[in-house]
Amino acid sequence: MDTWEWLVLGVAIAVAVVLVLSFVRIRWRRSHLKKRFGPEYHRAVMDEGRSVGESHLAEVESEHDRLELHELPPMTRDRYLDEWRQAEARFVSDPRDAVRAAERIVERVLHERGYPDGDQDLVSLVSVDHPDTAERFRHGHGLLESVEAESTENLRKAMLDFRSVLEDVLSRPREGVAV
Repeated sequence: MDTWEWLVLGVAIAVAVVLVLSFVRIRWRRSHLKKRFGPEYHRAVMDEGRSVGESHLAEVESEHDRLELHELPPMTRDRYLDEWRQAEARFVSDPRDAVRAAERIVERVLHERGYPDGDQDLVSLVSVDHPDTAERFRHGHGLLESVEAESTENLRKAMLDFRSVLEDVLSRPREGVAV
């Protein structure tokens, strides 16, 4: 073989290796994001398309990794659980106010654990450690803000959603996730 043929063959092999490595990297990244974000991954891909959704989640993961998250001391946890019981007790007399209080308790717990206060991407950041919780938080908030919020049944469902979120964020992070 002539030198130029060897050169062409070498370039072709190099291109093939780069393509294979790129494919493997993309597959690994997709698998990693699916595992880390769970249902949030599927939501992002459905809402934004695969490429944009995966890029968005990678950015959220990077932002999350810069946060200084910590567990709450037992006394603080107990204080929030007491506040929660008070909010639940108010549900009978003023369901809407009780659910708003429940949402505020969840947001304060998240803030005190180290999540940014008032961040519009808060739910996505929480989904890194608590992937099943994000949808419950969105659902509860949506029920509270919807025109059907006057329905006691919808307010009850929102309260249950916020209770689930509170229990999850007060518990230890899921296995394999460092905080």
